[in-house]
Amino acid sequence: MTTLMDDAAALTPDIAELRHAIHREPEIGLDLPMTQRKVLGALDGLPLEIASGQDLSSVTAVLRGGRPGPTVLLRGDMDALPVTEATGLPFASTIDGAMHACGHDLHTAMLAGAARLLSARQADIAGNVIFMFQPGEEGLGGAEIMIREGVLDAAGERPVAAYGLHVMSDRHACGEFTTIPGPMMAAADVLKVTVRGRGGHASRPHASADPIPAACEMVTALQTLVTRRFDVFDPVVITVGSFHAGTVNNVIPDEATFDATARSFSEEARRRLEEESARLVMNIAAGYGLVADARWEPGYPVTVNDASEAAFATRCSEDLFGRQRTTRLAHPVPGAEDFSYVLRDVPGAFIFLGACPAGTDPAAAPSNHSARALFDDEVIADGMTLLSELALRRLAAEGQ
Repeated sequence: MTTLMDDAAALTPDIAELRHAIHREPEIGLDLPMTQRKVLGALDGLPLEIASGQDLSSVTAVLRGGRPGPTVLLRGDMDALPVTEATGLPFASTIDGAMHACGHDLHTAMLAGAARLLSARQADIAGNVIFMFQPGEEGLGGAEIMIREGVLDAAGERPVAAYGLHVMSDRHACGEFTTIPGPMMAAADVLKVTVRGRGGHASRPHASADPIPAACEMVTALQTLVTRRFDVFDPVVITVGSFHAGTVNNVIPDEATFDATARSFSEEARRRLEEESARLVMNIAAGYGLVADARWEPGYPVTVNDASEAAFATRCSEDLFGRQRTTRLAHPVPGAEDFSYVLRDVPGAFIFLGACPAGTDPAAAPSNHSARALFDDEVIADGMTLLSELALRRLAAEGQ
């Protein structure tokens, strides 16, 4: 039998064309009918049990091996971003205001390729593989919805392990795999603040209750909170990305509002950040004789890699591609990821794969989410191979 890497290389042209087709017609959110049809077409004829989502355009496919055994889950997200593409690629987006700027087209195509590779080895597999094709990663929690709809139980039992890949258009060289045990990506929550005052004429501020200075002080005080109330080795980030107050220069408004993203790497820091940011905001308002509402909107939890599964994924990558292409992430990344919901229920690992085009300096390349982000097709065979090998080895290890 040919090797997994040989088969992946032979399959790459077809999977690259699937990736290009998905890239040309990006879809945003939970409803991705065109992408779903492309995935179903790519899986057609394979020995898979396939189900579609109810509240989102997901695809769940189960491969049952030729021998009984446990279950492993592999995941790929499918949704695009509300970005107008500026790459100039021959397969660039044909849909205004939508682009696969985060590489999810590659994730989807590589997972479909892994389904084909593993289906060809069905008779030798002791157990089951769940292929999780997920919409709505970009802020809508598609993974949580798929879990609610039963993806983790699709094979009849919970997986013993779950794995996901994420391509990176910068920071990592093309073909470099990297992960880390424990927290890998941050929780992402939102702090929404409204400061309520009493409007009036800007020439007589003493006769009003101006909410703007209080809101401005809150923004700067939140940065001091980060450095003075939280351990540098369990860091948090608060960034105010939206601030609104007033209409014209000579009117003091009744209220000022701002929204902040809040990132943390542990549940303890996350809980404290919610409590202390609200307390700080309300105390500052009180000091100005005002009232503030601080609303915390929970987002994705911390993405936590199981230590043994991260080590296992690293060994697989080293065996397949060598130590020079397998690195340990220097520190967790403050971005967020809804694969965190899967890893909250199932031990597993999330792995970054450098897809910066060869010959490009990763340190200077446009980042994920950029309108100019580029992802190299050269990583397709590597991604398919690692996903497939993780499933094969994990199931074989469980059966020993």
